[in-house]
Amino acid sequence: MMDLPDINVWLALVDERHAHHTRARHYWEHEAADKLAFCRVTMLGFLRLSTHAQVMQNPLSPEEAWATYRQFLTMPVVCLLAEPAGTDTHFEGLSTNSAFVHRLWTDAYLAAFAQANPCRLVSFDADFKRFAGLSFLHLSASVL
Repeated sequence: MMDLPDINVWLALVDERHAHHTRARHYWEHEAADKLAFCRVTMLGFLRLSTHAQVMQNPLSPEEAWATYRQFLTMPVVCLLAEPAGTDTHFEGLSTNSAFVHRLWTDAYLAAFAQANPCRLVSFDADFKRFAGLSFLHLSASVL
């Protein structure tokens, strides 16, 4: 199995002062699949948010963000996945049902990407529970 960590997991992993750092490390060391992946959306989100002062207590410079991302990719367990065939079909299905909420476009895309690969999506965001058929690990901050 392969995991597709959400942006919030990658951010918590790199910032020791992040509220969820301990939980993210526990996931990394004890619950992660044999392979973890970035997709283009999580890669861009990581670069953008890791340099944002309102998100990170100690934001990275753009050069540091790129270096951190590239450091992840040097690990044998981490890769960048290209968008698989079928992603649009899954994405449309997840975003056109009557329960779809407009603020979930990116979440729906990540869920579709994970379904098309297939991967287990990993996040601190419980909103992913609403996507039927998604392999999802919710990293509840209170569970250790």
